[in-house]
Order: sequence, then structure tokens, then C-alpha cells
Amino acid sequence: MSSETTSSKPPDGGHEGEPVNSTLSESLDMTTPQAGQLLPADSESTPAISIVMPTMNEEEGIRECIERATNALEELGVTGEIIISDASTDRTPDIAESMGAIVVEPDKPGYGYAYRYAFDHARGSYIVMGDADTTYDFEEIPKLLELVAYGDADIVMGSRLEGEIKDGAMPPLHEHIGNPLLTKFLNAFYDAGVSDAHSGFRVFSQEALEALELGSDGMEFASEMIMDAGAKDLTIEEVPITYHEREGEAKLESFHDGWRHVKFMLVNAPGYLFSLPGSIMGAVGVVVMALSVFNVEVMGQSIGVHSLIAGSLLTLAGYQVGSFGFLTDVASDPIQRPDGVITQWLNEHFTLERGVLLGLGLFAFGSLTALGLLYQWAASGFTTLPSITGDIVAFTAIVLGLQTMFGAFFAGILIER
Repeated sequence: MSSETTSSKPPDGGHEGEPVNSTLSESLDMTTPQAGQLLPADSESTPAISIVMPTMNEEEGIRECIERATNALEELGVTGEIIISDASTDRTPDIAESMGAIVVEPDKPGYGYAYRYAFDHARGSYIVMGDADTTYDFEEIPKLLELVAYGDADIVMGSRLEGEIKDGAMPPLHEHIGNPLLTKFLNAFYDAGVSDAHSGFRVFSQEALEALELGSDGMEFASEMIMDAGAKDLTIEEVPITYHEREGEAKLESFHDGWRHVKFMLVNAPGYLFSLPGSIMGAVGVVVMALSVFNVEVMGQSIGVHSLIAGSLLTLAGYQVGSFGFLTDVASDPIQRPDGVITQWLNEHFTLERGVLLGLGLFAFGSLTALGLLYQWAASGFTTLPSITGDIVAFTAIVLGLQTMFGAFFAGILIER
């Protein structure tokens, strides 16, 4: 999600009559021992920028990434630290340490956990994150940092899809289907307003990091950051970047990791996963049942008993699916809470007693209707069956009543936990 900027700086990013990097260095408000210097973990000086890279056997690309990150610090005229969150079995950590980087070893596996572990060690006012496989050019840090340093954004992402993707850098399946489709999902569910939701090259402030509640351990961490930022109304901006071919073996598993992103987005948006489809199915089911019961013609055709059965099943399924949205909201803390009218009303007015009474009312209506039909059948000497329409309506009400009563008890248990 992107908001309008209010900066008074000229279009080139600098202040009147001053070079961009000079004013950016001043805005960081840091006194540095030496511009471009990498500070060790035990340094008494505080780095302006923390650059975090997760690594797993990246000895082919780590040197180039650190060199480019150091060049960016020199261009900015500030000190910084490079934190390598490492789980390698090759020479990656040795190379990184020899070049002045800080190497930390997460105590749990996972791409997301590697970042979260490193963030806990980051001391800079601004944090840069990116992969250490040469796909991201860390010399582009200044143009991402600029918007954050001037207060125009809380998070700035490098957009590969709006920038340039070098030949061989991204599989066509990812470039034209996977990344655009996942981005559309995320924008639809979380109103993020981004073009490349899974770009791993990002810059943000310590304040923005502290506002986020990040808990993912796997590849879905990239989605979680944007989802949570959108839910918390943080300002996200994008800058076009160049995406390069990687050095070393790729770690991404296209379908497995793609599914993890989709699953994470759906689980944390119960309104879209449960409430919305449940409401649609339930509404369609009730309308179809009403048309059949009152013998309303549609386009000259009567709605018969077969449609009544379909309407009953849709009503029951919609009610069940829709109730999952409310139960999920009660039982968990999703990033995007359901905000539908029904869910909001339930959150404000639901009690176990009211739920049970409603269920009893539906169950009583269905039971009395069924008993009336049974009486008609008995009165005919068990020779003439009553209308099947009444049977379907009665037993639909009975099942809805049972669902409501037991669902109310289940919701009550969850609320009291």
C-alpha cells in the first residue's frame, strides 16, 4: 500500500543546490569514524545502516555482495554493518568474516527465521535486507534508502517486475505467472498496492521493524512482512531495480514455496477464506430455497424440488463455512481480521447463551414442522406422503439448529481459553 508523499525535496531527491548523497548522509544524523567503514559487533560506534543477508552455501556470490554493499556505504558517506545470518557448510562464513562482516548462526532453520534472528542483532537506524547470491545489486541501496531516510516511506522495496530482469535471472514461470499471480493475491487480500510483493531487496527503519509482528520461519516471511505492514497502515513504496542472474545453486522450490505463500495469505485472511465464500453460498442457497417454496418462476421455469435440494445443501455448506470465519477470528490472531457485517455483529453481541437459544429456535421450528408433516402422513393412514418441500425445509432448519448450538458451545470454549 502506498500513500502520497509529502516531501519538499526536488524531484532528483536532493535539497536545492546540494548533491543527493550529501543531504542523505546528513539526514541519517550519524557521526561516523570513517565513511564506508564496516563496524564490528563489539564496536562502540553505532552503525547508520545494518545490511542483513541470509546465507546457505553462497561462497560463489558472497564476496561480490559484500563488496557492493560496502561501495553503497562509501557512496552514502556513512558507516554500517553487514550481518550474515549463516547456515552454510562451505566457506561462506569464512569469506564474510575476512571481509569485515558479522556472522551469526541462527539456532533454528528457515529463511524467515534467519532474517528474524539477524534483525535482533541489527543496530543501525535503517535496515537493508537482500539475498547474498548476487541477484540483487547492493550498490542500488542509496535509491531505496532515500525514501525511508526522508520519511516518505516506512518500507521501500526494489521492484524487479517494474525494473529490469537480466536474461536467465528469473525463470519465465516465476516472471510471468508465479510472482505476478502471488502479488495479485496479496494486493487483493491485504490492499498492499505493490507490483512485486516477493522481491527480497528491501529497506526499512528500525521503527517500522518494531511496529511489525513477524513470526514466520519459512519463505512466506516475504509475504508476512508486506501483509503485516499493510494491516498496520505502514507506507510501502517501490523503486525499480535490476535483477541479476544468481551465482551458486538455487534454493527456491517453485511450487512448494509458492503454495506456502498462498496458504499463509489465506490462513491470515479468514474473511476471504471463510466469511465471504460462506456468505455467498448461504445467500444463494436461501434465495433458491425461497424461490422453490413459493413456486416463483424464473425465466418462465418453475424452481423444482431438485433446485430446493441444491439450495438446502448450499445453505448448510455456506453456514458452516461462514461460521469458520467467526471461529477463526475468536481462536487466533490473523493479520487481516474479518471485517464483514455479520462477523462484526457477532464479535459485539455473541454470547454462548444467545447462540444456544438461536440454535434451539431453529431446531424447534424444524422439529415442529417435521412433526406436523408426520401427523399429516399418519392421518392419511400412512398412504399419502406430505410434500417433500416441507420435509427439506424442516430438516434444513433442524441441521442449522444443531450446527448453531454446538458451534456456540465451541465458540464459548475458545473465548474462555
